[in-house]
Amino acid sequence: MRAVPLGINYFNVKEKCKMAKLDGKVALITGAAAGLGEGISTAYAKYGAKLIMVDLSPAVEKTAEKLRKEYNAEIITVIANVADREQMDAAAAKGVEKFGEINVACCNAGVCRLAPFEEMDDKTRDFHIDVNIKGVWNTCKAVIPYMLKQGGGNIVIASSVTGDIVADAGEAAYAMTKAALVGLTKCLAVEYASRNIRVNCSQLGYARTPMVEKMAVESNPENPEAAIADIAVGVPMKRLAKPIEVGELFAFLGSDESSYLTGSQIVIDGGSTLPETMSIGTN
Repeated sequence: MRAVPLGINYFNVKEKCKMAKLDGKVALITGAAAGLGEGISTAYAKYGAKLIMVDLSPAVEKTAEKLRKEYNAEIITVIANVADREQMDAAAAKGVEKFGEINVACCNAGVCRLAPFEEMDDKTRDFHIDVNIKGVWNTCKAVIPYMLKQGGGNIVIASSVTGDIVADAGEAAYAMTKAALVGLTKCLAVEYASRNIRVNCSQLGYARTPMVEKMAVESNPENPEAAIADIAVGVPMKRLAKPIEVGELFAFLGSDESSYLTGSQIVIDGGSTLPETMSIGTN
């Protein structure tokens, strides 16, 4: 066995290296107040990033304060609507004014409202388009000019397995908008690869978030927990994702560890899209 030099604690060295993979990077995260956004923000704070936490809800400041205390993270919060281009431009400008640059954009803000297609009105359709598509578009528009000036950056887009891989009744607007983000990811990846901007997307199955809990109430008002349990039954890992697990994927995609990935669709679903609908397998 190779001798370990005295005075060196390799466990601590390993931990410091692990904790520092986003050290010095500035990340703008949308939908940061709760759910997946909180999980992403937590992972980025843990790994040393400076954060621009953007959300429509003032509760984002409470989440930020918790992360400041736990990780001694440098964080500013911005109350903004991702569907409003001017507000997102202002959010990015505020971040650059504070930190000098933006290295990563996590386009996480999203909505989902369930309704049969024939009952879904145009207002609900447009709500999905405004937040899920225009929100990501506006965020990319806001950060890419800064990334070009500084010589590069990373964009991570929250898509979904819904729309591009699977589909559920009552989710036409959600599926349409999330599938569109896969196309946007690929196009931006090709367009900006030579200018050192990488663009990738996550494709999440289900995570235990306020949005999924709201969907469960819409699906089964009398017993929403049963609806969530039904989802878990269909996942080979028999559970929903934790927001921090999604955050870890976003942290990887925002770090130099993923330096040769661009235009990628990373499925994170506990294996839920793997089984056949009808099967004569052993399980």
